[in-house]
Amino acid sequence: MNRTSARLAAIAPSATLAVDAKAKAMKAEGENVIGFGAGEPDFGTPQHIVDAAIVACSDVKNHRYSPAGGRPELKEAIAAKTMRDSGFECAPSQVLVTNGGKHAVYTAFAALCDPGDEVICPAPYWTTYPEAITLAGGVPVVVDTDAASGFQVTVEQLDAAYTDRTKVLLFVSPDNPSGSVYSPEAVRAIGEWALAKGVWVITDEIYEHLTYGAHEFVSMPTVVPGLADQCIIVNGVAKTYAMTGWRVGWMIGPQDVVKASTNFQSHATSNVANVSQMAALAAVAGPLDAVYEMRTAFARRAKTMHAMLNAIDGITCLEPQGAFYAYPDLTGLLNRPIDGVTATNTLELADLVLGKAKVAFVPGEAFGLGGYGRFSFALSDDDLAEGLDRVAALVAK
Repeated sequence: MNRTSARLAAIAPSATLAVDAKAKAMKAEGENVIGFGAGEPDFGTPQHIVDAAIVACSDVKNHRYSPAGGRPELKEAIAAKTMRDSGFECAPSQVLVTNGGKHAVYTAFAALCDPGDEVICPAPYWTTYPEAITLAGGVPVVVDTDAASGFQVTVEQLDAAYTDRTKVLLFVSPDNPSGSVYSPEAVRAIGEWALAKGVWVITDEIYEHLTYGAHEFVSMPTVVPGLADQCIIVNGVAKTYAMTGWRVGWMIGPQDVVKASTNFQSHATSNVANVSQMAALAAVAGPLDAVYEMRTAFARRAKTMHAMLNAIDGITCLEPQGAFYAYPDLTGLLNRPIDGVTATNTLELADLVLGKAKVAFVPGEAFGLGGYGRFSFALSDDDLAEGLDRVAALVAK
């Protein structure tokens, strides 16, 4: 007899965290490893946010339980921030504050999915999405994209994937892992398709402020207002404000869905840590100066990574449009000897590169699309250049 439930036994570990953990373990043993696996900014949390948390620690009110759905002042600030940044108007009662963006994702699927409901999930996808869908009782329906399409799903593909069990479309722009950003016209077309089909949309906007060049973020329910009653927005402070460790996210949706989700959270976790909530309040209500500084650095690194990856024999890469990832095509490195070893897939290639060059990246299989790899540029300019130089030198052997 299995000691754990079939539901939990079926969960795959996070491949991105696994790669990061293996690289850190090698570093701890004295290896000079450069990691491209991290899904978090390499900047510290802005000081005014830290200062707000320090003050909050001494306030006895923060030593007690607070409302399960989030502190009222934070929910008001999130609603105001959403209007400011994306033009979407919502009431504080439509906001649920969660324990990080992952918790918002899981709660959103739990709120919408009954057993057997299908969720259209374009690939490549963030590794957590299919697991959250399955845990909620849903069935992931994966729709592949590729570099030729800019890693963007089309309305025609959505039509082909649609069945009478389709309940939800997952939409992400800017995208992890591909770095793709949908145009306003494409966002509108997909939103209008979902509205016409009566399909819910869960739109993950965690990278909203990280776009580069002419590419811009638009929120689907803003450009398709009629979709607001069948749409859930998930977001958080992690990427925008370099606050991955503070664990504050949120979901925004119709009041009945948010009420049910709040009831769920009241039994699952109660409130998010109050000190973290007060730090998040300072973040979302404060200036975006530090965000723009990070974005400038990421934009510079994106160009460097794009150029250096494309200079390596066997690698082709689209220029990242958003987030902080490049997603190069690595098929040119497969089935050929590299320093005496031949990799037949990108899982094997990632292990080869880590072992021989001491460079870590996440293989495309982790994101449902083998043949590619995710390289984060959330690391210093010097480490970025040295890491890619090592890959180039290894491939040339």
